Amino acid sequence: MYNVEFLVRDYELDLQGIVNNSNYQKYLEHARHEYLISKGIDFAQLHSEGQDLVVTRVEIDFKLPLKSRDQFKVTVRTEKKGHLRIVFHQQIFRISDNKLIVNAIVTGVSLKNGKPVRPDDIINILSE
Repeated sequence: MYNVEFLVRDYELDLQGIVNNSNYQKYLEHARHEYLISKGIDFAQLHSEGQDLVVTRVEIDFKLPLKSRDQFKVTVRTEKKGHLRIVFHQQIFRISDNKLIVNAIVTGVSLKNGKPVRPDDIINILSE
């Protein structure tokens, strides 16, 4: 399972002193991008070839909050769903106590010139 470590920055907090919910999507997205890059998948190259990976659904279960200076990691694992969808199973854990902070499922598809296509080439790379 792939993971990326982060540190909560003060400007990510809301008035309650916890990470604002919108920032969790940024953490999840950054971890997905780093995961794809680690597998040799280049968004700019795919786009220049007329292929784009796009998110179609995000489900987030918030379990506990993160606070200023908390260190945490985001995990990523993927699976193919049906013929067109790639599902990213992601979790966020606080490093100090390994508590689950967020559980997320992010679903995406591959578009070629704006039309859904089978992501078999990408799935094959991610399965290696």
